Amino acid sequence: MTTSRQQERSDATRTKLMDATVDCLAELGWSGTTTTVVARRAGVSRGAQLHHYPTRAELVLAAVQHIGAARFAEVRERAALLPTGPGRTAAVLDMLARLHTGPLFRAMLELWVAARTDPVLREAVVPLEAEVGCETHRLTVELLGADESRPGVRVAVQQTLDMVRGLGISALLSDDGPRRRHVLDDWARRLDARLSDQHLEAPHGPA
Repeated sequence: MTTSRQQERSDATRTKLMDATVDCLAELGWSGTTTTVVARRAGVSRGAQLHHYPTRAELVLAAVQHIGAARFAEVRERAALLPTGPGRTAAVLDMLARLHTGPLFRAMLELWVAARTDPVLREAVVPLEAEVGCETHRLTVELLGADESRPGVRVAVQQTLDMVRGLGISALLSDDGPRRRHVLDDWARRLDARLSDQHLEAPHGPA
């Protein structure tokens, strides 16, 4: 077998393991996501799993980082289809809400809870969460066209992210779609007002 072919097979095995790990975290929780269960769900041998990721922590963190990057890439593709003008803010909020109610977010929540009492996992999860948080904030600012140098705009963006995260947590036990829609629509109107103030306050160019 050529080196190129071996690399392709290795990459395919890692991808299967990562997808299976996220699925297990979202469906079975941290305690149910064992390396044996993940290998079985991925359809790979136990030896292959141990070769690529010797410990559960390494497997889980690699999976979340990989799928997180893929998720942001998908969001950017969808962002290109977002409407401009009226309705854009509501569409951005809907996208963010979906980002915080999917399997990746549920998997991340399992890591947060487990990391609270696991020092080794915590050491890895804290910087990972900071990275995800910074990228989400930056993406939100970009999609909204928000000028964070204006008073109150940065706070409004952070409030938006806190809100969609809270909605995602609430959806874990009871997914009340209509209520979430009402909250998002109401906040979109408030956020539009804040961002409109931002543009009104912007300095004028030369006459």
